[in-house]
Amino acid sequence: MLKNVIIINDFDYIQGGASKVAIQTANILADSNNDLHVYFFSAAHSDETPLDDKVIKICTNQGESLSNKNKVKGIFNNIYNFKAAKELKKLLRSMDENETIIHIHGWTKALSSSVFRIPFKLKYKVVLTMHDYFTACPNGGYYNYKRSEICHLRPLSKKCITCNCDSRNFFFKMFRIIRQFVQNKIVKLNENLTDVISISDFSENILRKTLSKSVRIHRVYNPIDLDTNPKRVDYTKNKYFLFVGRISKEKGVDLFCDAITKAKVRGVVVGDGPELQSLKEKYKNVQFVGWKNSIEVKEYMKNSKALVIPSRWYECAPLTPYEAMQYGIPIITSDCNASIDYLNNDNGISFSIKENNLDEILKHFSNDFHPHIDRKMNYVGSIIDLYKKVLK
Repeated sequence: MLKNVIIINDFDYIQGGASKVAIQTANILADSNNDLHVYFFSAAHSDETPLDDKVIKICTNQGESLSNKNKVKGIFNNIYNFKAAKELKKLLRSMDENETIIHIHGWTKALSSSVFRIPFKLKYKVVLTMHDYFTACPNGGYYNYKRSEICHLRPLSKKCITCNCDSRNFFFKMFRIIRQFVQNKIVKLNENLTDVISISDFSENILRKTLSKSVRIHRVYNPIDLDTNPKRVDYTKNKYFLFVGRISKEKGVDLFCDAITKAKVRGVVVGDGPELQSLKEKYKNVQFVGWKNSIEVKEYMKNSKALVIPSRWYECAPLTPYEAMQYGIPIITSDCNASIDYLNNDNGISFSIKENNLDEILKHFSNDFHPHIDRKMNYVGSIIDLYKKVLK
């Protein structure tokens, strides 16, 4: 009988898409079932955590590993976090493994693969939502940051190990290789995983090649932050194209800005990140508005002509397309990320990342789309059913 659910994530605040889903899952479960004890285990804490009061919070208060002032300690924590292992072991010792599910979302920024090793040793059932590709790829994205292109090398092959693909430098690549070695050879993550959640057809097709043949792959789509009664707008009357997200190379924000410039149309960028300042200086014609909260983002969506997702990497399941389509806003996406799973003839259009024909699409964008959301799902019902199935 299911009594305890432990949600594990590096952060107890919204740091990215995985954190948002982890927090939403904990809140939904705690709010929907009073007989269920919901725990949230993390390493980095914010006083403004959006976790519900009903959720039992346990945090090691270590912060993000590589932001640690003591760089050596931060690196060792990221490879294997002994404090997180100790605290998780203490928590699990107080529970019955036949009544408990451990659901892991993010572990590579602070907690490390230690949060897998402890439940594996104690024979607890673990479910992993695959928000990225860290089970296989050392940098988690099958992406070469130096070349700004998708990487097709076999993970941990000789060519992979010697390839300088990290967003920082080759030292960090070597650090990631060591971390991956610990994860694969000591923790034996891929060997011990029995159940994983895929969140899109696109990402599952990529990850299936690296998972054990015995692992069970379940499909549970991410919960979506939709309005109760969204007011649809006439996008044809709107004036600008919109990008929302982290402003980094793999997200393709420069492709968006370049296409906006060539097509001589208006563009708005919502978000923050390492490429923000350089892009602001280069593209004076594009409006950069910085980070915005969810309510403000939705207002930008309602006033946009289309939401553009120009990702250069294998993004697993962006949340923003559905948020935009609820208002009748079409999407324009690159052909190398999971947003293409959402596309049909009415919702929007894709462009080739190789041909980079985004400017032509913007210039001749159609007024004939009729975006709608055709996926309805009881998230809490699906996730509870999955937990019970795994416990059997």
